[in-house]
Amino acid sequence: MADGDVNLVSAFFVRSTDALQQAAKDRGLLETIGDVARAIEVSLRAGGKVLLAGNGGSAADAQHLAAEFLSRFVADRAPLPAIALTTDTSVLTAIGNDYGFEHTFERQVRALGRPGDVFIAISTSGKSRNVMLALKTAREQGLVTVGFSGAEVTEMRGLCQHFLAAPSRETAIIQQIHIVAGHAICALVERGTT
Repeated sequence: MADGDVNLVSAFFVRSTDALQQAAKDRGLLETIGDVARAIEVSLRAGGKVLLAGNGGSAADAQHLAAEFLSRFVADRAPLPAIALTTDTSVLTAIGNDYGFEHTFERQVRALGRPGDVFIAISTSGKSRNVMLALKTAREQGLVTVGFSGAEVTEMRGLCQHFLAAPSRETAIIQQIHIVAGHAICALVERGTT
């Protein structure tokens, strides 16, 4: 590999490590992770579920975290109810075609969400229209609203009862923080529900 390529890769690791270390020292962010885990535990104990949504890499994160709840994270335990709203292509294309892409998650939240459920909205920009509409609907319907985003100040923050702001403005690094935070939430929920 050429020196320029090595430097590029090294710089990416340095930025990632710096952001992870900053997150690890951010008491507010760490407490938010704990608050989200407790909200999920309360919901699950009351018969609720977790809904997750995002676009692109954030859709993959939504699916990843839903799988951790439904299958297992570390310990063998009963499955925990979680639904990624990003997986059903028939639903996504029907809603997108009939109502517009911005309604893909909002209509699912309206149909599947119940008061006390937890809706985790993931948007690295904090501006994704379909995620924002789903958050507004979740709030109207009495779901606990959780947002995962980046360091930018956006309207998304005001729609969330719990808001996790990754300490970066770089999409890939924001996503890395999100999945580490998601794993920490899964670990806490798993420990609290077994």
